[in-house]
Amino acid sequence: MLEIPEAVTVSAQAGSTLTGRQVTEVRSASSPHKFAFYCGDPGKYPEILTGKQVQAAKGHGMFVDIHFDDDVYLTIGEGTNVRYYKPFEKLPEKHQLVVVFDDGSFIACTVAMYGAIWAYRGRMDESYYQGSLNSISPLDDRFDEAYLDNIFRNVTKDISLKALLATEQRIPGLGNGVLQDILFNAGLHPRRKISTLSDFQKSELFHSLKVTLKSMTEKGGRDTEKDLFGQKGGYETILSKNTWKDPCPNCGGAIVKEAYMGGAVYFCPSCQEL
Repeated sequence: MLEIPEAVTVSAQAGSTLTGRQVTEVRSASSPHKFAFYCGDPGKYPEILTGKQVQAAKGHGMFVDIHFDDDVYLTIGEGTNVRYYKPFEKLPEKHQLVVVFDDGSFIACTVAMYGAIWAYRGRMDESYYQGSLNSISPLDDRFDEAYLDNIFRNVTKDISLKALLATEQRIPGLGNGVLQDILFNAGLHPRRKISTLSDFQKSELFHSLKVTLKSMTEKGGRDTEKDLFGQKGGYETILSKNTWKDPCPNCGGAIVKEAYMGGAVYFCPSCQEL
């Protein structure tokens, strides 16, 4: 899943690899997917993209924007995997979109569970997308303790930390994946009610959020995800599907995996008391 570290990593790779390349061909889905979400009719994507030249790429929240000339964009959203292939490499059997460039290289977009693949000209009027564009990233120095405190204060109900941080895109691009290590490093349980946090614990959460996301991003994303070239990220997750059967790195106790709010959460009952 594209979250903040992967969006930044993939967009940087796309910018350096694709800028200046011109689209020569666009191939529609070889394997239609009912949870692949397009902007309008994907049958018109060749008309929108063919002949356009890549100008830049930008990652924000859970999105990667590839900007072409003539004010044309290809936006890749959260659940979509985008992979770059060298000139004349074998095309993947299943894909939801392929964009071929003038040197024979191409990118292929594939959707596993769900994902957005939007080709459009001008502005994308989608609430989460616009929210992501207009928010301040935790990687930005302007995201300070006051900014996080304002997020706490704008929630009317006494909800859990997972609900606050990883739902409703209050912090665009911070999802259930990166949340696990943020909370572990802060010593906080994902089910912990926000009303029970002391000022010190809020400060610890802020510090963990900033430091953990920075580390994930600087290391090219998490080792549970792949970058534009199909390589795993360099950040070794503490709590994830890769590690939850290992002992807690702090106390040596057993890590617990539970289904909670539409996804799995991982925690150490001793280090992250509820």
